[in-house]
Amino acid sequence: MPVPTLITVAPTGAETAKADFPQLPTTLEELVETARRCEAAGAGLVHVHVRDPEAGHAPTLDPVRLRDTVQALRGATDLVVQLSTGGSVHDPLERRLTVLDAEPDSCSLTCGTVNFGDDVFLNPHGFMSDLYVQAQEREVVPEFELFELGHVTALRRLIDQHGLPYGGRVHVDFVTGVPGGMPGTVEALVAGVQMLPPEVTSWSATGIGRAHLPIAAAALAMGGHLRVGMEDNLMYARGQQVQHNAELVERAAHLATTLQRPPMTTAEARELLGVKERRAR
Repeated sequence: MPVPTLITVAPTGAETAKADFPQLPTTLEELVETARRCEAAGAGLVHVHVRDPEAGHAPTLDPVRLRDTVQALRGATDLVVQLSTGGSVHDPLERRLTVLDAEPDSCSLTCGTVNFGDDVFLNPHGFMSDLYVQAQEREVVPEFELFELGHVTALRRLIDQHGLPYGGRVHVDFVTGVPGGMPGTVEALVAGVQMLPPEVTSWSATGIGRAHLPIAAAALAMGGHLRVGMEDNLMYARGQQVQHNAELVERAAHLATTLQRPPMTTAEARELLGVKERRAR
């Protein structure tokens, strides 16, 4: 039996301005509507950056907004709700740890510092270690984001130091094509997959911008999973902007189905990742 595909949708991110792309979902209402449509299109997990509409739709780590967002998404969908602990490149490390207070199902854990365009995305080992242990204690499943090949080695170090994460599964996501990180090429993705430690139970990949489709096809062919969304790609095709995240999820679902690896259900996604049941019954 072919392994079904986990499709993660990253609908917003922290970099794109709402003024430049009004279709970017930044309010709570827009995010919930986006999550519902993307779940219907085949997504199993939503990777969330929260924005503050009262501050020009800027990225925020406000604890009330984070918690309200998690609860709203959990109430409106069955998606695995994952909060970014990256925030924006300007957020202090100690504030990024407070994301866990919102009790998401999952959190991102970037496995090292990386040049991020003209900025530096700071993730020193001490921060990664603290986040790893706190996620274990809070019973939150981390997704290990790998922006370059050295991050694979950093993941190995974290596992050796702290054992397996909560849930016993190790899921990683290769983020390729960021200026300063690993290129969005099939060759780079293959190299990263070949380096993964044996504890890794599943992996996904995304390509920024024009790397979007080649990386998706390669990931599916190699048994990996997919991440799509307007955080990573604002263009559906040359000269054609993405109007809704569901367009990208629908295309990913179609591609996965064509390759006989159809989208996972949300129940299968929860089983794959080993998330704790937090939904009200």
